[in-house]
Amino acid sequence: MKTIVAHAANEIRIVDTPIPKPGPYQALVKTEFACICNHTDSELLRGSFPGMEQAFPFALGHESVGVVQEVGEKVRHFKTGARAISGLVFDLGVPGLESGWGGFCEYVLVNDHEAMVTDGVDNEANGWIEVFEIQTPLAPDIPPEDAVLLCTWREVLGAFRDFHFQPGDDVLIFGGGPVGLSFVKLGRLFGLGWIGLVDRHPEKRSKAEAFGADATFDREDPALNDLTKIRGKKLDAIVDAVGSPKLIDQGLPLLKRAGSFCVYGFYAGLKQFSISNHLGDFNYNIFVHQWPTRLFEKEAQTPLCQWIREGKLSGQEFTSHRFPIRHIDQGFDAVRNRKVIKALLSY
Repeated sequence: MKTIVAHAANEIRIVDTPIPKPGPYQALVKTEFACICNHTDSELLRGSFPGMEQAFPFALGHESVGVVQEVGEKVRHFKTGARAISGLVFDLGVPGLESGWGGFCEYVLVNDHEAMVTDGVDNEANGWIEVFEIQTPLAPDIPPEDAVLLCTWREVLGAFRDFHFQPGDDVLIFGGGPVGLSFVKLGRLFGLGWIGLVDRHPEKRSKAEAFGADATFDREDPALNDLTKIRGKKLDAIVDAVGSPKLIDQGLPLLKRAGSFCVYGFYAGLKQFSISNHLGDFNYNIFVHQWPTRLFEKEAQTPLCQWIREGKLSGQEFTSHRFPIRHIDQGFDAVRNRKVIKALLSY
């Protein structure tokens, strides 16, 4: 099968590896579409993702949708011919080739988490890991081009719970990439109050406004420093969807007492950071979202699919680029040049 491999820093190769064999709780899925995760996949390819800096070569990818080809004898929730999302490959069957989740492989495996829980084998001794919880079947009325975006949307909407967002909250988002724009789009559907977005690219600010942002700002816009005065009140929350510790000191003065500064994702290559400038008036909550709560992520699939059915949410709104899998290197070039919201890869 085709496997997308980070052979060395910033070097992609497409190689042949064996098609994985599903175990008793696994289903084999043939990939239809995948998406580049702009931040995580780029850091992996650069060799700067925490824990994977020296792992080359490894198989890339973790956002995909495909059709179930075969199921193990103890699988109850995946059906042959139906679709599934978030398949991965951890064992490539090639000595020396590691897994960077392997979701771009032509064939991937999903695990029947619910069956493992029912049978009492959802533990490390039986090979279970927490990511199995979000490997889920897909309702037949959800188009695959929308479904592949669920990998991003579920994590973002799940983070609303991690960050304790409530309908009516006023939120400012730093970063107009796929995550930041998802916070805007899903925030409006969720019922947030005032939503603002900060990004240096005018086309991303325009997209945020189309998604329902009340205001957008360039990073150097002086209005940011006067935002409290302009709005007449402070914010309930700020989201860092960029990955820059400098934003903490910039954002804290804009928050109300007991407001929340929410760091989404990880700080690549950063061992420590300081927020000392505002420790003297430390009346804030700071959430560092280094890893998603899988239950929240999984449960987010239900309202997201309903919004898709109702025409309120569409992958087409986020898919700015399309590439056949053989041209995935062009997809990463476009991401590197800050041209991409989401790049859809097709098999």
